Amino acid sequence: MTRKKKQTKCPDYRLLIEPTWYALVQLGGSGTNSEIDAEIIRQLGLSEEIVDEPHKETGNETELEYRAKWARTYLKKYGLIENSARGVWSIAPQYQKMVEQVEIDKNEIIRTVRQQLSPNRNDFGDNTNEQGLTIADVSDEGRSWERRLSGILMEMNPYGFEKLAQRLLRECGFSQVSVTKKSGDGGIDGNGKLKVNGILTFNVAFQCKRYKGVVGAADIRDFRGSLTTDIEKGIFITTGTFSKAARDEAVSPGKQQIDLIDGEELLQKLAEYNIGLREVRSYEIDEEYFMSL
Repeated sequence: MTRKKKQTKCPDYRLLIEPTWYALVQLGGSGTNSEIDAEIIRQLGLSEEIVDEPHKETGNETELEYRAKWARTYLKKYGLIENSARGVWSIAPQYQKMVEQVEIDKNEIIRTVRQQLSPNRNDFGDNTNEQGLTIADVSDEGRSWERRLSGILMEMNPYGFEKLAQRLLRECGFSQVSVTKKSGDGGIDGNGKLKVNGILTFNVAFQCKRYKGVVGAADIRDFRGSLTTDIEKGIFITTGTFSKAARDEAVSPGKQQIDLIDGEELLQKLAEYNIGLREVRSYEIDEEYFMSL
């Protein structure tokens, strides 16, 4: 019996290749994942229903974010864009001054890159563009350690996860960080202070939500409602991702602003500060060199 694929309204990754390129052009030649995704959403006029659809496998990103990774991967392997260690994407130097002359042919890009990944395959196949590969196999955006760590975070003791957030905030420059030891109440999970430039000090409260899916605007409103008048800044940390409505609610004019850290940003910060992680170097062997000696 053939298993039917889950239907999705999210644009196919092929349809995101051109918008990804033009997003970088519109952003001045460089941009973060979230900036690029936001510009793609604007270009295509995507609804919140499509934007917030969770990816069926990872759970800590949306389907759009997952497919956008594939679009960036194809553009990168084709040589049109590149990314830094900090996750900032930019148009390749040789194209920076001629972006208006660059013609994007998504079919040619896909055909060329697929030949690199699988030389014996020339067809486009179906929507499973991975051809048995995952984004982790072909892109440093989907590194295997990230998926493994995401699973570990989901299995952590709730109080342990709050302590992890406490450690992370301290590494980021916060002081007097404490946790409430009252997990799951939907309110404040911890407090701290942040001094800016050694002069200005802000009282900060944070909430941690281990979640495999999309955090909605209601969660942001509930958190904001729990903040007392002496709190100048709120931080919402999740292993999942935030809906468009949640992101809009967090920066809603006239309301207390909430900073958001989603699952992808959380993993990047843990890696940046080496919290529970050790960088491991690896080498690619040039067998022809040794055989030629």
